[in-house]
Amino acid sequence: MRAMPNRWKPNVTVAAIIERDGRFLLVEEDTADGLRLNNPAGHLDPGESPIDACAREVLEETAHDFAPAALVGVYLNRFTRTRTGDDITYLRFVFTGTLGTHHGWRALDEGIVRTVWMTLEELHASADRHRSPLVLQCVQDYLAGQRAPLGLIHTDASVLQGVAAL
Repeated sequence: MRAMPNRWKPNVTVAAIIERDGRFLLVEEDTADGLRLNNPAGHLDPGESPIDACAREVLEETAHDFAPAALVGVYLNRFTRTRTGDDITYLRFVFTGTLGTHHGWRALDEGIVRTVWMTLEELHASADRHRSPLVLQCVQDYLAGQRAPLGLIHTDASVLQGVAAL
C-alpha cells in the first residue's frame, strides 16, 4: 500500500465582531511582532463547534459572555511566522452576536494585555498594528450588513463525542 502524501490542513479559528455605540471590541495582545490588535479570536478546540468556540474565546480574551447570533463570513488568510518562517493558513469563522455579562474577576487569556473599544476611524488609523488584515476586513463586512444564519454551520454529534481520546 502506497503512503498518502501529507495533506494541507489549515488552522481553524473563530472570531467575534462586537459593536456597541459605534465602537468595536478588540483585544491588544503581546505577539512575537510586539503588541497587536485583534478581534477576540482563537483556535477551534477538539470537541467543540465553531459557535461554542467563539463564545469560549470571547470569554477567555475579554471576560465577557458572548452569544453568537449570525455568521459574518468565512475567511482564509496566509501568514508567515516571524520567528520560525512557518507558512500557515488560517480558516476563520467570524460571528456577531450579543455581548453579555462582564466577569471582572476573570483573568484574561495568556498574552492578552487588555481590551479596547475602537471606532472604525481608529481601526483604520491603527491598521499597521493589526494582527492580520482580517481584523479590518471582518469589521467592514459586518458594517456592510453581511450576515448568514447560524444554521449554515452544522456540527455533527460525532465531533462532540470521544474528545478525551483525541
